[in-house]
Amino acid sequence: MKYILAIDQGTTSSRAILFDEDMRPTASAQEEFTQHFPKSGWVEHDPEEIWESVLTTCRAAIERSDGEVTDIAAIGITNQRETVVVWDAASGEPLDRAIVWQDRRTSDFCAELRQDGFEEELTRRTGLLADPYFSGTKLKWLLDKHEGARERAEQGELLFGTIDSYLIWKLTGGKRHVTDATNAARTLLFNIRENAWDEVICERFGIPMAMLPEVLDCADDFGTTEADLLGAVLPILGVAGDQQAATVGQACFEPGMLKSTYGTGCFALLNTGPDLVESRNRLLGTIAYRLDGEVTYALEGAIFIAGAVVQWLRDGLGVIESASETADLAAKADEGHELYLVPAFTGLGAPYWDAEARGAVFGLTRNSGPAEFARAALESVGFQTRDLLEAMHADWTGGEEKVLRVDGGMSASDWAMQFLADIIGASVDRPEVLETTALGAAWLAGWRAGIYPDQETFAELWSAESRFEPTMDEAERKRRYAGWTDAVHRTLTR
Repeated sequence: MKYILAIDQGTTSSRAILFDEDMRPTASAQEEFTQHFPKSGWVEHDPEEIWESVLTTCRAAIERSDGEVTDIAAIGITNQRETVVVWDAASGEPLDRAIVWQDRRTSDFCAELRQDGFEEELTRRTGLLADPYFSGTKLKWLLDKHEGARERAEQGELLFGTIDSYLIWKLTGGKRHVTDATNAARTLLFNIRENAWDEVICERFGIPMAMLPEVLDCADDFGTTEADLLGAVLPILGVAGDQQAATVGQACFEPGMLKSTYGTGCFALLNTGPDLVESRNRLLGTIAYRLDGEVTYALEGAIFIAGAVVQWLRDGLGVIESASETADLAAKADEGHELYLVPAFTGLGAPYWDAEARGAVFGLTRNSGPAEFARAALESVGFQTRDLLEAMHADWTGGEEKVLRVDGGMSASDWAMQFLADIIGASVDRPEVLETTALGAAWLAGWRAGIYPDQETFAELWSAESRFEPTMDEAERKRRYAGWTDAVHRTLTR
């Protein structure tokens, strides 16, 4: 039996999952790491703590498996996207904490780009918008902050990477400074039409191109691990940003197929095939995957707060002790009490892109309590998903997809998925393997290693564990969504 080790490095935790030859998870380990919030709107991680959590979970998963480390055919990596690390090319020591994708500290610079009329050029070249979400403005901020950093980067002494690049550099003992096309596409520095780092943007941001990693396909030779790290020399053969990995794991290989992942945030991707769709509704054009040098594009909508709203119920309000309580509590809410929670804790993502918007609650009465807050929190994720789908259907001329494939932690909630089906008015399919992000990374590596099937066969093997059909009548659906839309517009700052 051969195995694939999938490293799933997320926003709040790192996981390692071993998949067998039938692409079934057989052993896993998970470890949370510290979230740092030094100022309002700032979010940071310690890169070395992330590295240690990855190493610990990989070793634990291997130890819990029935096989030996030598039975592992390859490693696949998927990661939180847009999070920025800069490190010393000789020692590996990080220049600073990693700036996380949720961080909003570069809002002023993004506003300056818009005022200068540069956003249109950014979108044409990268498919993205001038928003603090993406890596490039964060990297500029780090280089501005540390005196002499830009000069060191120009001389090759400092390296930039998203989390995948940093982990690969560490796993290979500093031998490989690489990334894949999907992660590169999220930096705001990569021209997704030409599949190359963009000199014009790098010059505008003051970013030395010498510090950027080499960009490979999603299934490619990313290097081999140092033997002493995991007990054997293992090839790294698959890499994709978390949302693209989930797209692969959901077998969304045909144009028009649509998936939505519910983790800390929520991210919906619509496969648009070989065509890069220029959104008229402030969605993102991005690379879904690149295999054998061929690019498949996608339209993407990003929601910053999904599962994080449940964490807020637990850690901020203290109305639940664990996330699993949320659905039962929501089910007890007063049906006649309509509370709208707009979780703009770090601004609003697609299709609004308002970095300065902040969270708000509408419809409060004397009877509003924990149950009503729990229901409003879960409903906010369904409402935000509909926002994305409305924009996608306006942009995509290939016809509406009638089924939404879902994954991620919140997709395990029957209550949340039923409301999602109700409010979007379409079927929602939950797969047998909920860990589709890790599965996508595993398939990329396993396909490259020659032990997993091709795309067509993989798609045929995909199966749903549950299907949720809409039961809400159309008039109620319209009324509830109109209430949400009104609440959102009351929070917007522009």
